Parts: sequence; structure tokens; C-alpha cells
Amino acid sequence: MCDTCGCNTPDNHSHNEHDKRLLELHEDVMSSNEVYAQQNREYFNKQKIFTVNLLSSPGSGKTTLLEKTIRLLKNSVSVAVIEGDQQTELDADRIRSAGANALQINTGAGCHLDAHQISHAIKEIELDSNSLLMIENVGNLVCPSMFNLGEHFKVVILSVTEGDDKPLKYPHMFHAADIVVFNKTDLLPYVDFDIEKSQSYAKQINPKVITFELSAKTGEGMTDWIDWLKLNLTNK
Repeated sequence: MCDTCGCNTPDNHSHNEHDKRLLELHEDVMSSNEVYAQQNREYFNKQKIFTVNLLSSPGSGKTTLLEKTIRLLKNSVSVAVIEGDQQTELDADRIRSAGANALQINTGAGCHLDAHQISHAIKEIELDSNSLLMIENVGNLVCPSMFNLGEHFKVVILSVTEGDDKPLKYPHMFHAADIVVFNKTDLLPYVDFDIEKSQSYAKQINPKVITFELSAKTGEGMTDWIDWLKLNLTNK
């Protein structure tokens, strides 16, 4: 074992070579992911399936937002959900109870979904043409930002119970985001969260990002979110 870095190679190995191998491995993984992501996107476009990738830290209210969204849309559009969690089918069961078809992917120790997993999932789950597919990624504001799934939009959900400086702390995620949903706004009177400052931080990282303010629990602000989804469903 190398005394310098602890890797499982002889002491006299070249650290530049070690770093190069790690870089090549990373590039291979990302390149392979992009191939599957492009295939997924081609399938979604051909079938006119509007696909959004929901990302957040744990406890942001992703599943509650999904439940509310499904109940508001299910009478006008077919909705399916791919659920990513490290363990259990609890969230998928909640989605089915809300009225949507759901498929669970348990990642075990994995901290994100990748395009290859989605390519398998869309073969297993029943997806209608001219429909909405929502992918609930593993709760994590780091790894999922790097993996394109073939989705049309990345939607980051930020709860007001979290820090308003999250966009600055996790810039890669907010740079990758197309949409930022500020959730649990019903709790604003009770928490120390400056929503205007947080929006400013998000736009500082990504000037093109679109933001929504809502409470999935009370329904406040849901109309704008639903209208945005319907508009993009129409345009697909």
C-alpha cells in the first residue's frame, strides 16, 4: 500500500498516473451515461412524454409535491413516476395512492439515479404517449447534478426549512437546475429564511433559472406550477 495516499498500489507508483486513471474512469462513466441519456431523450421526444427530474436534499417535500401534482393533473393527463430511494417502496406506495403509475428503483448505497437505470425503468413502467413522467431522484444535492437522465427539465426543490444559502453551498446543483421550487412557504412566518435572498443566490449561480414559490401542503402557489407543467405538456 502506498504510504503517501493510501491507495492499493506500490510505494513507488506515480501519483500522476493514479490521478490519470481516476480521471479516465470518471470520464468513461460520464460518457456512458450520456449515451443512455441521449437514447432516453430520443424515446421521450418520440413518444411525446414530458419528463422532469426532481432533485433536492432529504425532507424538502418532493413526494408531497408529487402527490399534490398528481391529484391536480390526473383527470387531464396521464402521469407516471419513477421513484429513486436507497431503500423501501414507501414513496412509490404514496404515489400509487395518489393515482399515478409508479416504479421504484432502490439504489442501495448509490446516491443518485443514472441514465442506464432510467432506460431499464421506462421498459418496465407503463408510459402513455402525450403524458407526464416525473422522476424523483435520491435525496442529495451533490451527485445527481452530474447525471443527465434524458429529462427535459431539472427541477430543484428547496424547502424554506433549509438554509437560504443552499444555492451558494451547492452551486453545481443550482447551476444545473432549470427550475427551483421554494416549497413549504406556509412555514415562512416561523422560520429564519429570506426567500428573496435565496432566489437572488440561485439567479447569481444560474441567471436563467425559473423559480416558483408554493406550499404543497396547503396548495398555495400550486396553480403557477401546474400551469407551467401543462404549458410544457402542450408544447411536446
